[in-house]
Amino acid sequence: MTERKLTLEMVTPERVALSEQVDAVALPAFAGEMGVLPGHEPYLVQLVAGVVRVRSGGSERRFAVSGGFAEVHNDRVEVFAETAEMSDAIDVERARQALERAKAEAKRRDLDSMTLAQAESSMRRAEVRLRVSQLRRPMKGPKPKP
Repeated sequence: MTERKLTLEMVTPERVALSEQVDAVALPAFAGEMGVLPGHEPYLVQLVAGVVRVRSGGSERRFAVSGGFAEVHNDRVEVFAETAEMSDAIDVERARQALERAKAEAKRRDLDSMTLAQAESSMRRAEVRLRVSQLRRPMKGPKPKP
């Protein structure tokens, strides 16, 4: 008997970041982290800047995403994200610089509300990228039983 899998498609405006069969997905939903296993009810969820965790074959990979939405249906998870970067693809120094620039921008006293919101959004994206980059080594789960 074959174990049920999810088909995960993670897409950004520039590329398909991931397309494969997985065991489980955890999404950074607007109301908190949302886990998805095979057989999940159909669902549409807004994503925030955060970490998408993908579990497959006893290991876990992480992607930094910066918003978007996900649709779950028929053992498929389709993630449409503004950006999606795997932990080992993140340039840590560039993310640090982006965070510092965003912090400096947010501290300016002459900001209108739109510019302040953009600076805060940039800070969240940079913080997520840095957090995911620190988790570069895949976590190993329990070994599968023979």
